[in-house]
Amino acid sequence: MELSETHNLPVPQNVAWAALNDTEILRACIPGCESIEADGENAYAVAMTASVGPVKAKFKGRMNLVDIDAPHTYTIVFEGQGGTAGFGKGQAKVNLEPGDNADSTTLSYTANAQVGGKLAQIGSRLVDGAARKIAGEFFKRFSAQLTQSDEPAGGPDEAAADGAGEEKKGKRSWTAWISKS
Repeated sequence: MELSETHNLPVPQNVAWAALNDTEILRACIPGCESIEADGENAYAVAMTASVGPVKAKFKGRMNLVDIDAPHTYTIVFEGQGGTAGFGKGQAKVNLEPGDNADSTTLSYTANAQVGGKLAQIGSRLVDGAARKIAGEFFKRFSAQLTQSDEPAGGPDEAAADGAGEEKKGKRSWTAWISKS
């Protein structure tokens, strides 16, 4: 299986790089991720639950970062065991480049993976679809995490409620809008 995508991130390259290397942000963004813990230099132990078609399993594995050229690129080498569900292994080459303006970054990646066991038996179309869905959800959550850190400490509702920053008005919750009417 091969998967290649490009995403525009709403933050400078150094911020995107730091977030991609923050285990708490990654844990929050990877669907089904239960833990990511340092396990040596540029190595991490990962535990997650994933569903591919009718197969749902808890995977335990390892992720190593190699060919690191901060803040531009690295390669993630991964492998995981899901018991009777099978295994997955592969690598992903991640590239960060400055975006169209100083406050954006273009992230592109190419991932190659192999699966075995029950996962391989259910068919490549289902495996590819599940991988695309997980990647899509990751980037949705990742972009939300990146933009969340730009908000005031109390969040957009608090800033709008106290009258600070009229430009934040469009982000207020329906509750705040209804209570003001």
